[in-house]
Amino acid sequence: MIEHAEDKYEKELRIIDLRRANGFALLTVLIALVIFGIPYYCIWSGQFTPDHIKETFRHLTTRYKYLLVLMPLVMVIAGIVFHELIHGLTWSLFTRRGHRSIKYGILWKYATPYCHCKEPLEVRHYVLGALMPAIVLGVLPSIAAVITGCFYLLVWGIFFIMGATGDFMIVHLLRNEEKGALVLDHPSEAGCYIYRAIPE
Repeated sequence: MIEHAEDKYEKELRIIDLRRANGFALLTVLIALVIFGIPYYCIWSGQFTPDHIKETFRHLTTRYKYLLVLMPLVMVIAGIVFHELIHGLTWSLFTRRGHRSIKYGILWKYATPYCHCKEPLEVRHYVLGALMPAIVLGVLPSIAAVITGCFYLLVWGIFFIMGATGDFMIVHLLRNEEKGALVLDHPSEAGCYIYRAIPE
């Protein structure tokens, strides 16, 4: 195991600065609005007229008033769970022990669920697993929203792109790593260990 090969690898801890997360999340939302929101508005501008907004609100409050609070809450919780599952399922494709190398839990310090991969991965595989929830839950629904004109799908997509802010920050930390480097997910912090082979 890599943990017992200190003479072959140099190890570096990389932790994201959670104090910067709010600003990074705002930037992420702004970018998503530019990429998906502006095209959506240009194509489906009829949805943003005062009459259409008023009719939509009346329809929702008349037929679905009991779901207006419950449904978004259920959808957000389900989306958060799927976010972590997508991390785990993607990373498990590149581990020796498959899904047995994936651990799920809750970081009570941050009151958030997490997915931890117990095996080191190549940088490209780690980055793919880190970005996959944003792609599946955020980017693809946003593209579908622009095509179909489903505003709720657009809100969902942008929300879960924003929800991947921490993942984007970690990927940003790895942007200059070489292909041969290995990444080991940190078990309890928002970050990872980088293992670089020491030249012989």
